[in-house]
Amino acid sequence: MRNAEGFKSSSSLTEADIKKKKRNTLIVRTIIWILLIIAAGICLMPFYSMIITSSHANSEIARKLLLVPGDHFFDNYNRLVDVVPIWRGFLNSLFITIISTILGLYFSALSGYGFSKYQFKGNSLLFAAVLATMMVPGQLGIIGFFRLVNEMGMLNTYWPLILPSISNAFALFFFKQVADNTVPQAMLESGRIDGARELAIFHKIGLPLMAPSLATMGIFQFIGKWNEFLQPMILIFDTELQTLPVLIASVRSQFNVDYGAQYVGIVISIIPIMIVFAIFSKQIIGNVMAGAVKE
Repeated sequence: MRNAEGFKSSSSLTEADIKKKKRNTLIVRTIIWILLIIAAGICLMPFYSMIITSSHANSEIARKLLLVPGDHFFDNYNRLVDVVPIWRGFLNSLFITIISTILGLYFSALSGYGFSKYQFKGNSLLFAAVLATMMVPGQLGIIGFFRLVNEMGMLNTYWPLILPSISNAFALFFFKQVADNTVPQAMLESGRIDGARELAIFHKIGLPLMAPSLATMGIFQFIGKWNEFLQPMILIFDTELQTLPVLIASVRSQFNVDYGAQYVGIVISIIPIMIVFAIFSKQIIGNVMAGAVKE
């Protein structure tokens, strides 16, 4: 009888412990979800505020904090398009950004793959020299770059905005690490045994294995090029050729701080970024998870 009572008591305590554990787990999960919702709200608040502000008149924007939509969005939009060719600038930025991103990804992946898989003389020294360029701010060389572009007759063209994307030290470093970890040397040797040329091996073996990382780096390169302001402002003189960020900034001087029109321009400028991020965000999460579980 005692043994039966002791067993029953032990069983009831175990059930109580299980219920308590489930209750504590539920409380912890609830707190985590609340914190995540608060964090998401804080991250989305600037976008919400920007969209809401773009729908109000200048007098309201300068006078008070706006939390609800207004009815002046189309008025602000009409003033914007009357002064600057906003959609032409949108297309200009889209063209430059897409071409620059494609070229930057391909040549950075090719260079990183080369540094990773080919052990030539001076490999480490040359790679260190490439990394050293990351420590030099790009603004320091803008005068020399302007003179070089002028001597080559490429001012007021898209070439000086696109061609430098081919050499990206950070992307090269990133893809070298990716090639070290995701492209097995044995697969490359198999391709060589089958008679494939080195460039074909890169295209058919190396590049497909690095595809998820291409999507990750592509987002960063797309956003960086899309938001580029200094070089287009200095190198492009024709308004019809100018990029979207420069056109939005020019609204300030022409409208004498027309915040409504500026905010409409900013809303238009973030549309491609949000689309690209929505499409490729799963690739970033997948890469992070892969790195977390990798042994």
